[in-house]
Amino acid sequence: MWLEAGSYGKHGGCLPAARLSPFPACPSSPSYEGLRPVSSAIFNFQSLLTVILLLICTCAYIRSLAPSLLDKNKTGLLGIFWKCARIGERKSPYVAVCCIVMAFSILFAQ
Repeated sequence: MWLEAGSYGKHGGCLPAARLSPFPACPSSPSYEGLRPVSSAIFNFQSLLTVILLLICTCAYIRSLAPSLLDKNKTGLLGIFWKCARIGERKSPYVAVCCIVMAFSILFAQ
């Protein structure tokens, strides 16, 4: 955030324009138009669906490479990954369609 001239230090918190510096001089009024606040994927439904789809696809891929890695943890907190892999294996046509729809909505709807 830029500081107003005269509010901080010798140059008001900004670098003088005459000095050669990689930093830009202070703008008179900062514009924050078009900037969105950063939020968690939990509060954005589309981001939450994207994270769940990526988790399902990643777990199914890992289980196809090393089945014993996920099969030994079928219960508990790590059992979530085994369940996601199972969903990815059994419902793979539906998961693939969801991934394609999600890709188009991210690329063209935003």
